[in-house]
Amino acid sequence: MAFELVAASRAEDAKTTPWRHVIRTGLALGGVNLFMAVVGILLAFQSRPIIVDTLTLGYATLGLTLFAAGLLVARRGLFGHRDPTLVGGVVAGILAAALPALLAAVISLVDLRSVFVALNPPLLAMLTFGQQPALLGIACLLVLGAALGGAGALFPLLGDRIRRPLAGGLIAVGLAGMLQELIRPILANSRVTKPVHDLLYTWSGLTLRGAVIIFLAVALAVLLWDLNRRRIETAVGHLKPQTQRRIRWSYMGAAALLVALFPLFAGNFIGQVLLIVGLFTLMGMGLNIEVGLAGLLDLGFVAFYAVGAYTTALLMADSPYALAQLSFWQAMPIAVLVSLIVGVIFGIPVLKIRGDYLAVATLALGEIVRVIVLSDAAAPLLAGSSGILQIPRPEIGGLVLSTPVSLFYLTLAASLVAAYVAWRLGGSRLGRAWMAIRDDEDVAEALGINLIQVKLLAYGIGAAFAGLAGSIFAVMLGSIYPHSFQLIISINILALIIVGGLGSLPGVAVGAAVLIGLPEMLREFGEFRYLFYGLAIIAVMRLKPAGLWPSAAKLRELETDAEDVAVHQRAPVAERSS
Repeated sequence: MAFELVAASRAEDAKTTPWRHVIRTGLALGGVNLFMAVVGILLAFQSRPIIVDTLTLGYATLGLTLFAAGLLVARRGLFGHRDPTLVGGVVAGILAAALPALLAAVISLVDLRSVFVALNPPLLAMLTFGQQPALLGIACLLVLGAALGGAGALFPLLGDRIRRPLAGGLIAVGLAGMLQELIRPILANSRVTKPVHDLLYTWSGLTLRGAVIIFLAVALAVLLWDLNRRRIETAVGHLKPQTQRRIRWSYMGAAALLVALFPLFAGNFIGQVLLIVGLFTLMGMGLNIEVGLAGLLDLGFVAFYAVGAYTTALLMADSPYALAQLSFWQAMPIAVLVSLIVGVIFGIPVLKIRGDYLAVATLALGEIVRVIVLSDAAAPLLAGSSGILQIPRPEIGGLVLSTPVSLFYLTLAASLVAAYVAWRLGGSRLGRAWMAIRDDEDVAEALGINLIQVKLLAYGIGAAFAGLAGSIFAVMLGSIYPHSFQLIISINILALIIVGGLGSLPGVAVGAAVLIGLPEMLREFGEFRYLFYGLAIIAVMRLKPAGLWPSAAKLRELETDAEDVAVHQRAPVAERSS
């Protein structure tokens, strides 16, 4: 069936004429522009400068879609020649600009704010570039669409020596402008880098001079690398394997050192973002054991996170609900142990359940924990909806870990320990048993694997990792509430390990950085950041279905599947030739 669908899709592609593709591409990207304008994304982006007094994020986004219209026309290669491709790109760019231009014309004639709040005079001023009358601005928008569409069509036709430096320089300028709230404080807070800040930025953002400098520097660097890449790779290839390994480890060590020291210079906001990413990385490592290694889909994983947080709070808080007055270093191992025990207890009712039914059952168990915490029956012990307050910060030799940066280093240390444990478990006999039951429980049982023991260990060890994250979360906030442990946390953890790569420890960290760090960095755009969150997941699943950093086993499976598909595709050809 799958091969029939692929064949039908290819047959439909063969029927597509070049101009039909141009029209579809232009209207599709015009629809994207129309959607962003109607829901308010373009207007929200318009307030964010990329280059001060020159380019805003709103205009950059609009221009990027117009450029992409011509680029997609050229990448398909349906015309085959340069001049028709250029004309096709121009037409696609005009069509991509036509829909927002039509919207601007409607806004100028009819007040639609009672239907769509975002369709207001500021949006009209943006789409018409502030021109009066509006018809003049609409004509400018169509001309811009034609110019950028043509540029997009010509871009793939340029040689690598021109295209790669241009792309690198433009991407660098865009990142320097979008991340200026992160970059400027780092450069301005050091005497060494303060002159660089003054050369590139003002206190309001990236200057035009700075954008030109960044573009030229990055473009030149890319060009020099392209010119010398083959020579460098040849020289490195002639080195001894031990020397090559030392070079790789040196690069990795330098990169790890930069990441570790980065929060010291970036400030508390970045430290807070990295702290949250670290907590989700910890939980992701635990769920990766259950889902990535053992194949046990768990949607109630947030319950173990809550158990670790509440155990730490009850053992540390200066509160009537506290059971003891322990330090963090005394309470944290107990919280991990309690989470492990709860994980084993939760695993017992679902031992015989598989697949989607297991996901629903674990989801129910997680909700049971939340309901119990909120119930009146447990309120004398767990404080109910009022939460547990006055949880002290951790201390090391009289030094109180009270800032996000210091707590980030605590989370980093815990993540490194957890990663080492997970790595050793993955290569152990227990890890191989987990992978066996993931692939086929019946075969694993026939081979003598104790399914009950192996599954309960997966639930317990995964829960222990979540309990460790919950313990740090409790001291990070200084108070905990039941509403901090919603179902969405379990979904986010599952999403990040899928995006990063099931069964891959580096993939967990990469997935957490993309799916947790990205929305935190985009808080200024309000609810729109969740739209980018969804788009990021869709893009990764389309472009990297195995994850951003897949495990070696997953890559081998994909290669085997690709070989099987190739064999099945060659078989009909061989039959016809015979």
